[in-house]
Amino acid sequence: MIIYYLRDSSPAESGVRTTLTMINIDKIKQLREETCVSVSECKKALEQARGDFDKAKEILKKWGRELANKKSGREAAIGIIESYIHPDKRKGVLLELRCETDFVAKSDDFEKLAHELCLQIAAMDPAEDDLSKQSWIKDETKTIKELIDEYIAKLGENIVVKRFVRYEI
Repeated sequence: MIIYYLRDSSPAESGVRTTLTMINIDKIKQLREETCVSVSECKKALEQARGDFDKAKEILKKWGRELANKKSGREAAIGIIESYIHPDKRKGVLLELRCETDFVAKSDDFEKLAHELCLQIAAMDPAEDDLSKQSWIKDETKTIKELIDEYIAKLGENIVVKRFVRYEI
């Protein structure tokens, strides 16, 4: 087990007082698994949160939203078309999901996001402007916009749902 020490120096009346906060590598791994953010960003968030796991998760969400806002102005001209047919063969979805590069468009994470969005559309039948505001069917504490923002932070590119169509018999 590796433990990182975070040194916090603050002036006190009789000189400089130093406190140490232990950051366990297992916390970094757990944060990485739960958020899919890089190890270095997880470590930074835990350092900033002084080892508080829940606070670190909130910091990473905030950083992800800020990154997504920065990337939102960039052109998303590459992408994929994902399809989903429900097992009962009575519902189907076609989705056009865009990103900035072919490298990201071919990644497993991007394809996973496209599939999750198809499942959402098949289950909830949203209007195009309502999709991003909906709660995600797999985690109702997140909206679809927050889900997409997480992938933007993870993949480092702007991601846009260009259009979709849902069929039902």
